[in-house]
Amino acid sequence: MNGSIDGNQSPDGRVLGEQDYAPGYDINKYMSCFGPEGKVWSDQTFDYCKKQRQLRQTGSNNMKRQIEVSLPSNTTLIGLGADSGFLGANIVILNATNVVVRNISVEAPVDFFTTWSPDDGEGAWNARFDALSSVTSDHVWIDHVSLSDGRFPDSEAPMGFRGKHANRHDGLLDLKDGTDFVTISNSTLSNHDKTMLLGSGDEHVDKDGGKLRVSYIGNYFENLQQRSPRVRFGQVHVVNNYFTGSTDDPRYPLVSEAQGGSSYFLGAGYESRIFSERNAFEFTGPGADPSIMVTSYNGHRFSDIGSWYNGQAADLDAIAQASFEQNREKALAEAEASGSPASDWTGWEFTTDVGWNPADVYAYKAFSTAQAVKNHALQFTGPGVLAVK
Repeated sequence: MNGSIDGNQSPDGRVLGEQDYAPGYDINKYMSCFGPEGKVWSDQTFDYCKKQRQLRQTGSNNMKRQIEVSLPSNTTLIGLGADSGFLGANIVILNATNVVVRNISVEAPVDFFTTWSPDDGEGAWNARFDALSSVTSDHVWIDHVSLSDGRFPDSEAPMGFRGKHANRHDGLLDLKDGTDFVTISNSTLSNHDKTMLLGSGDEHVDKDGGKLRVSYIGNYFENLQQRSPRVRFGQVHVVNNYFTGSTDDPRYPLVSEAQGGSSYFLGAGYESRIFSERNAFEFTGPGADPSIMVTSYNGHRFSDIGSWYNGQAADLDAIAQASFEQNREKALAEAEASGSPASDWTGWEFTTDVGWNPADVYAYKAFSTAQAVKNHALQFTGPGVLAVK
């Protein structure tokens, strides 16, 4: 492809927006139907609530039909120039094999019809559309790609509940439902919240068990507030990636659990087996601490070799172990208080034996200094680096 394609552009050249997809929809009216604290929806809260509920669903479905781009098997999508890419499109690799995506930029779609879910933790916005995702696909290579929120940060979204902006973006690069054998390399992912999710639920062992074998090699991950990546089940190699973030970034601040937030770089989820190797992490700003590098979400198998935090050798294994044991202690206490059985993972012990070694699977040579990792990220990632003819 050459140049950019706007997913919201209609055949007559207009760029469609919220009122084109669902005339009369109003996110403020939609929110009011949950009550002042956003706890419970009722069609009877106001006389317009049923209509707003229907308009939100109609608009979401109309938008999906407009912006979704599906890549079939045996497809190579490659940008011919540094400005090649997609704006506001939802690119899906669905039930496909042998797909390559290279040398393009993707600006994440803005979901005008994002859903408020009051029962999701303390309440959360759940947008529908990823920038790029793979669903039940295998043998996928994503290389020299740039993905971000671009022109539409969530800090400029409508104000939601509890004084926080609505989240109108889903994942940047999600892999789910048995996706397998994927490499993400030499790419730049930046300025986003829910970034890269592997596996869509702890209960999906039938879909994801033994799959989600993914390599993240030589990428630049900048200002990503969580999920860089967050892994369930997967056998994942994370090598020579450069991670940066700050506690005081004006649009995408990272606030670790130790600071009372929920940001992290690597997320070790249920039955994950992450082999981290020679990654460079730079985390700055008031209160910045190394716990941001790894958080355990019921994951007890994690190993790191030779990574750095702010230029110094880092002990990611100890951070992962501390996070797992803290979460296990909390889960056991909650189970005892409620009188319910504890989850199976609370009976496991943390280990650095992840059961596999990337060197036994493929040949590679990793950079051996933090500066080399950083230089590669800053100079050789994203579109426009390759000479494409």
